[in-house]
Amino acid sequence: MPITRISESTHELLQELAAKRGVSIKSILEAAVEAYRRECFLEESNAAFAALRRNAKAWREEQKERAAWDQTMTDGETD
Repeated sequence: MPITRISESTHELLQELAAKRGVSIKSILEAAVEAYRRECFLEESNAAFAALRRNAKAWREEQKERAAWDQTMTDGETD
């Protein structure tokens, strides 16, 4: 099993969180890493989307593609 060094204050905080939740420190760390991974993914996605919007030609193409998908989403729909 890998060992990672953390500060004493972080370890104490992890112990408190684990005790409050009734789970292991390992579970707390796994959840924190997963939350951080998701945060990074969203930041990267937002940056890519912002770059797309700054490129006028690419943005128009994106809008056209969305319009085409919007049409296919309603094909055969009955209400």
